[in-house]
Amino acid sequence: MLLVISGLHLTQGQAPFTLKELVLGLWEGDDRIQSVVFGIRMPRVAVGLLAGGALAMAGLVLQTLTKNPLASAGTLGINAGAYFMVVAAAVFFPGLNSSYPFIASFLGSAFAALLVFSLAGRAMDPVRVALTGMIVSLLFAAVTSGLQLMFEQETNGLFLWGAGTLIQNDWSGFRFALPFIVCAGLLLLLLGKQFDLLLLGEEAAAGLGASIQRIKAAGWLLAIMLAAATVSVAGPIGFIGLMAPHIVRMLGIRGHLQQLIHAFVWGAFLLIAADVLARFIQPGSEIPVGAITALIGGPWLMYLAYRTGKRYKGQNQTLRGNRSKLSFPWLITSMVAALLVVAIGALAFGGGSFYSFPEMVSGALFDTVTVQFRWPRVLVAFLVGSLLALCGVLLQSVLRNPLGDPSILGITSGGGVGALSVIVLFPSLSFAWVPVGAATGAGLAIAIILLATKRSNWEPISLALMGVAVSAMGSGIIQILTVKAGVGVAPVLLWLAGSTYGMNWQDVWFLAFVLIALVPISYSFSRQLDVLALNQEVSVTLGLRIQLVRVLVLLLAVGAGAAAVAVAGAISFIGLLAPHAARGIVGVKTRFVVPVSMLLGGILLVTADLLGRLVLYPKDIPSGLLVAIIGAPYLLYIMKKL
Repeated sequence: MLLVISGLHLTQGQAPFTLKELVLGLWEGDDRIQSVVFGIRMPRVAVGLLAGGALAMAGLVLQTLTKNPLASAGTLGINAGAYFMVVAAAVFFPGLNSSYPFIASFLGSAFAALLVFSLAGRAMDPVRVALTGMIVSLLFAAVTSGLQLMFEQETNGLFLWGAGTLIQNDWSGFRFALPFIVCAGLLLLLLGKQFDLLLLGEEAAAGLGASIQRIKAAGWLLAIMLAAATVSVAGPIGFIGLMAPHIVRMLGIRGHLQQLIHAFVWGAFLLIAADVLARFIQPGSEIPVGAITALIGGPWLMYLAYRTGKRYKGQNQTLRGNRSKLSFPWLITSMVAALLVVAIGALAFGGGSFYSFPEMVSGALFDTVTVQFRWPRVLVAFLVGSLLALCGVLLQSVLRNPLGDPSILGITSGGGVGALSVIVLFPSLSFAWVPVGAATGAGLAIAIILLATKRSNWEPISLALMGVAVSAMGSGIIQILTVKAGVGVAPVLLWLAGSTYGMNWQDVWFLAFVLIALVPISYSFSRQLDVLALNQEVSVTLGLRIQLVRVLVLLLAVGAGAAAVAVAGAISFIGLLAPHAARGIVGVKTRFVVPVSMLLGGILLVTADLLGRLVLYPKDIPSGLLVAIIGAPYLLYIMKKL
């Protein structure tokens, strides 16, 4: 299979050669065919062999070390850490990447692994390890996107590579990666028997004379080396290290020595097959192979998350909060005052300085430029933040899930797929159809997640795992649509990061209409959501129609999240941060949590938008990145408490 798919890969490219023409041309010494095959196509296949095999071997070892079927270099954040460090080196130490590219990649991989290891705890619970790795990946991705946007010239050319690509112009990448992958792979084969002992349990392995700590240290080091070498030449490619080991085990291969050999071959096959599929989908242009592996591996991760989540069936979660000593009217008044201060600051800042007080009162805040550009931007930031917070409140309440957030539960990613699908696949449609597409995509995403986690009673960790899997699939589709549309790199990064840049009054009116329509309806469900928070048995006893309430409230949440995504892009974590902060102030009563959360969400995004313009002026940091950098550590903190 590997030989067949590699031969098919050699026929793909700008010059349309059949396999027969290639064979005859090489045999007869055709210079043109030889230069194409030996100079471009064979290096690409060779790097695919090395990268796919290395990722598969690394994934197999990581799954053994963590006793985690969800473990791989991608899910544990190792690839994201390597990518972050390569981008950081390109910005701050450009000589390091050109002279010693492996060093930056290895340091980033090792740092990410240490971060996951320290945050997951000594028990190394499989699900917690996987979720921690995924959250760390989100954090690194946010910082990396920020660096790419702020230093566009220095990181030019890293966007396609950062999505995972096998493009090679010569044999230099293969020659660079070969010694690292061969050495690490051979050492893993020599340690195969030692890894077999770990399957017996640490006590049994120690009783047989094995040095557990040394075996684990060697395994982690070699797995990180394989991942770092792969990222250095092909970028962060996910899911190969997740799928290949499971395929090998399903085939009945036993013993790590045999499993490592078979995993290498299967990993190489999967990666080259994904690259063949990518070039088949869009002939003549480059779709990142990492997008295809995410598209294929997403359902695999969903299946594994479904199996893993079943063990949590029946666990009940409660949403905790503290009642504020400040009266509710005074609290709302003080929050509105804070919002006005931040909003006026955002309106006043421009040209590297703030308006003076006389300029403000004399009408400078109402000149043509301010009204046309700054007012819509500030208002959109408030409205988007409020809608995302409302979405988070509804999700957390109806699912009794402290991890409920539109970005974690796939609404942001699904909405992005729907919105981009309308823009790219149906360019003749008006802008009014973009929110419809976003709502459709978000609804499909949350429907898939809820159906897949129903057996675990929508347990928080199961929902989060499934949401990450759906989000990964959505990200792959977004990358494919982006390449198909031929959109420039900077606008894509800006949209994926989430930004209020370039907003207009049409966006304001649309968001205001959605907010005015959804808030009263959401508020009318306050009592039902308070009853639902008790537990399912009590809710039924009190006459609550649980399924109907859940469906209606979820529709409201999808509408709020999809509207925000359609206008401002993929802004994460506001739907997580604002409701948690609100419950810490006013308790768990929904009628108090909704307005406080919406005000907090609006204040947070307006503040992030102001800081994004202020911190590195004249550069404009997307507000979504600043929120993600704050939100990812907070999500790790919540994970610790669950």
